[in-house]
Amino acid sequence: MRAVMYRGFGDEPELVEVDRPACPPRGAVVRVRATGLCRSDWHGWMGHDAGIALPHVPGHEFAGEIAELGSEVADDSGWAVGDRVTAPFICACGRCAECLAGNEQVCDAQRQPGFTHWGSFAEYVVVDEAALNLIRLPDSLGFVEAASLGCRFATAYRAIITRGRLHPGEQVAVHGCGGVGLSAIMIAVAAGVLVYGVDVSDAALAAAAELGATPIRGGDGAAERVREASGGGVDLSVDAFGSPATSFASVRSLKKRGRHVQIGLMLADDATAAMPMDAVIDGELEILGSHGMAAHEYPDMLGAVASEAFRPIELVGRTITLDAVPEALAAMGRAGGAGSGMTVVEL
Repeated sequence: MRAVMYRGFGDEPELVEVDRPACPPRGAVVRVRATGLCRSDWHGWMGHDAGIALPHVPGHEFAGEIAELGSEVADDSGWAVGDRVTAPFICACGRCAECLAGNEQVCDAQRQPGFTHWGSFAEYVVVDEAALNLIRLPDSLGFVEAASLGCRFATAYRAIITRGRLHPGEQVAVHGCGGVGLSAIMIAVAAGVLVYGVDVSDAALAAAAELGATPIRGGDGAAERVREASGGGVDLSVDAFGSPATSFASVRSLKKRGRHVQIGLMLADDATAAMPMDAVIDGELEILGSHGMAAHEYPDMLGAVASEAFRPIELVGRTITLDAVPEALAAMGRAGGAGSGMTVVEL
């Protein structure tokens, strides 16, 4: 099969021919029809994820068709070759304490395509524990739109609705208006609340405004600008970028008793970034993490997409081919190189 591979962290990725992956007994092989290009893939390429072994094929947001089912996938599982599917980027084991409690998104033995094993920048990708992790796509949902849900939209949905506990009449700030940030804005705007989109990029601010958010310039003074615009601070603030500056500003944007949700990855030296704990204590603020979404939570989101409560396809900024992935991945590390909105690879 064709796949995009890098042999060293930071080395130029290449489009190569490699063997199609073997199907695990309890898993499935999915023929990839579309896959998202995410900043998490860039982090992995730069060596910020200790779980990646070289050489490596990245990619974790995908949709396609079942090409093969494992020998131990039960006949009554409901799955068949040819079914249109996606999967969460965190594939759970189904047997650990967290899985048994319904928290598959923090599975103790999780597998992540594109990180723990080769991913979806390829014609085929493995999904472990197929009966648990495969998600059936509605007929009305195309592969490009389905791939756009895989990490960023699903993560934003759970961060806003479940972890953020959004209520009517609240105000929300989203720091970082890339793919996951614009997803969070779309979801919050659809809930009928006031939303502020914060970014340093003019294109990103324009995209946030088009979705219905009030654009606010990021960088120095961003938190003060959010507090002024919102009349003293927002109820819910999200760092959708992942940096010491954006996480700090997100917490400082909150009113008393407000809630900060960290979506953006904080890796390498940023993993131990400082927090304004004076504000956390004085205002009784909550700092929450949000890590993907379990497969069993997808039906509500997919139902909302099918009913057009949200239109994630509007967040796709461009589609590219597999041979364009190496340059697109490298561009994510350059200022303004990623552009606004999501990039989805069509195969």
